[in-house]
Amino acid sequence: MSDFLNLNRLIFFTAVVEAGSFTAAADRLGVAKAVVSHQIARLEEELGVTLLMRTTRRLHATEEGNLFYERCVIILRQAETAYGEMSQRNAEPSGTLTLTAPLDYGAAVVAPTIAAYLLAYPQMRVDVIFDDSVSDLIAERIDLSIRVGWLADSSQRARRLGTFEQVLVATPSVAARVPAGTVPATSADLPWIANGALKNPLRWTFSRGQTETVTVETRPIMTTDKTPASYACMLAGVGISVFPDYMVDADIRAGTITRLFPDWTLPQGGIHAVFPPARFRPAKVRAFLDMLVLAERKRTRKTPEALRDK
Repeated sequence: MSDFLNLNRLIFFTAVVEAGSFTAAADRLGVAKAVVSHQIARLEEELGVTLLMRTTRRLHATEEGNLFYERCVIILRQAETAYGEMSQRNAEPSGTLTLTAPLDYGAAVVAPTIAAYLLAYPQMRVDVIFDDSVSDLIAERIDLSIRVGWLADSSQRARRLGTFEQVLVATPSVAARVPAGTVPATSADLPWIANGALKNPLRWTFSRGQTETVTVETRPIMTTDKTPASYACMLAGVGISVFPDYMVDADIRAGTITRLFPDWTLPQGGIHAVFPPARFRPAKVRAFLDMLVLAERKRTRKTPEALRDK
């Protein structure tokens, strides 16, 4: 057998089996019948087996030929997939990118990334929906959905982009009214603002170190229906509330708001890109994801954990 595998001969062989004759296979491949016959002869010589039985009336595969044909189909399909993946990877983004993201993360991270994306690929258009509801990617023909928090369905095609911390904050004037010595365990009676968009906006679990954990059942003085509404009320001095770090970091640095209980932490959440089922991911999606990952790295000022599809 030759040390070099000639995939073209596998293509000729599968074409003959599927077409049922050398003539039909030659027509399908756009070559002369003699070329097909020669390639099959060389293939049988290399393998040392008879793959096809030829008579004046018909042609059919031998037992070995049928077994070899089944293997060839798998090999050629895998080769086609590899070629398609590389072709997609080298393609330039084109068309319209349609995506969704929560309003808070969208304003803080996605919107600046879209600006950079359109600057890099001026031929592109972007249709974006900033909303906290979960969209049906297939029905609404959405290329990409950014989900913040905890994925409800672990079977979804998703890529983890990073994580966020939850931070309890208040304006300096509200923070000044918090009694000295207050800790998470004694914070239930503080002026909490509940965010109704969360799964459980009244219950918070704080941790300090590896072993100390406290769960607080709050009694809010106000409830809102969306995260931006809670944030607006917190900034207006209504009370204290919990927000993701990407919403509050800039205001904390500016001194507009204050972090409460800085020695304690709340559970971290994930930031994921969720995709509709597809064999290949379009170049327009891959390019945007690459830029979003860079934005997350810049935001957190650290290298995120290994990113992979699941």
